[in-house]
Amino acid sequence: MDWWVGWLIVMAVLGVVEMLTLTLGAGILALGAALAAVAGALGLPLPVQALVFGVTSAAGLAVIRPIALRHMQRPAALRTGARAVIGRSAQVTEEVTGRSGRVRISGEEWSARSFDADQVIPVGTLVDVFEIEGATALVHPRE
Repeated sequence: MDWWVGWLIVMAVLGVVEMLTLTLGAGILALGAALAAVAGALGLPLPVQALVFGVTSAAGLAVIRPIALRHMQRPAALRTGARAVIGRSAQVTEEVTGRSGRVRISGEEWSARSFDADQVIPVGTLVDVFEIEGATALVHPRE
């Protein structure tokens, strides 16, 4: 059996391992095995093929993998738009009931309803935004 065929088998096995684990390590080793297979197909001796595998794998693991991992581990998405005000405090500017009202959230005027439909929240009260429905903030007085 020619050595390049063995490198292709190693490459295939490492490719399957990479698909199952998604660690990027086995994929880089599979790339090294593919380059060693190319070296074998060109008729280079086994020690040169092993050197190609070792050098390319080590370089990939040392350089490419850390960069790829940094890109994969992005911070959680920032909340924007209406979802960004959930959990914030607000001040009642127009009496809030279960049907209507107005609050100021971070300098912006929002329509509001009481989270508890039977509750009436007077002007000037500090409230917390529990939920957003459309363009209306559902609020509850701060305790």
